[in-house]
Amino acid sequence: MAKICDGRVVIVTGAGRGIGKSHALEFARHGAKLVVNDIGAEVDGTGSSAGPAGQVVDEIRAMGGEAIANGDDVADWEGAQRIINSAISTFGGLDVLVNNAGILRDRMIVNMTDSEWDAVIRVHLKGTFAMTHWAAAFWRENFKAGHNNDARIINTSSASGLYGNVGQANYGAAKAGIASFSVIAALELGRYGVTVNTIAPAALTRMTESVAALGFNNAGEKDPNKFDVFGTENISPLAVWLGSTLSKDITGRVFHVLGGKIDVVEGWHAGPSIDKGDRWQTEELSEIIPDLVAKARPNANMSGT
Repeated sequence: MAKICDGRVVIVTGAGRGIGKSHALEFARHGAKLVVNDIGAEVDGTGSSAGPAGQVVDEIRAMGGEAIANGDDVADWEGAQRIINSAISTFGGLDVLVNNAGILRDRMIVNMTDSEWDAVIRVHLKGTFAMTHWAAAFWRENFKAGHNNDARIINTSSASGLYGNVGQANYGAAKAGIASFSVIAALELGRYGVTVNTIAPAALTRMTESVAALGFNNAGEKDPNKFDVFGTENISPLAVWLGSTLSKDITGRVFHVLGGKIDVVEGWHAGPSIDKGDRWQTEELSEIIPDLVAKARPNANMSGT
């Protein structure tokens, strides 16, 4: 097997279970050196355990790979810096950052508390920012010192953020923010030899098993003789390819992955429009806005169509 990430130093956050674990194992199979980050929390972010990250490290080492475990909180400013520094001090640098850590606090808006909102925004959006900040700082200094970076950031969004899902206002807002953040980060960091892309994965994990709109709760028992459309391992080949040197010309893009299907998500585009050439009178808009909306494509559903 060609190892397309041979020798590359990779951090995967939230890598103790689910999609993050699949990412870490696939990167290891392709020769990467891993920092496996996970605080071992429950789905809602409560509690912690050193076990999950350590177990993934053991699996990587058993296959002959190199990995260390890290239990810092991605959304803690100093903790995020420690995660970045652990890769640099252990393996001598950093090539790929995969921001995957996340939690859920699903609730309808009328019932959601401020703490449920803040907790989800903190881990997903602030965590992605904090990790990206410290990685970008390292790569910028490396660039200023005369070294060429061939670095990658791979962020994690969701169909809930791209297309919207009932009961996930906090999670969807965070994931939509990550998609926009990634586009901006790609524009800012390209000068330093860094690409930034986003994957919106559809897979059956602890975090998605109750999301009816995705059909995960109807997935049924796995048949070992059939392709598991909802398997977490389906997402990781794209993550590893994006983390390799082969992807140097791809940046600022969002991909949606389900089973063997990969979509390039096309972001906001201006639709039907009208220009009066002067200020509109409020009363005129009753004839204008309904007509524009009628000509526009409807918002996409959770499958992106």
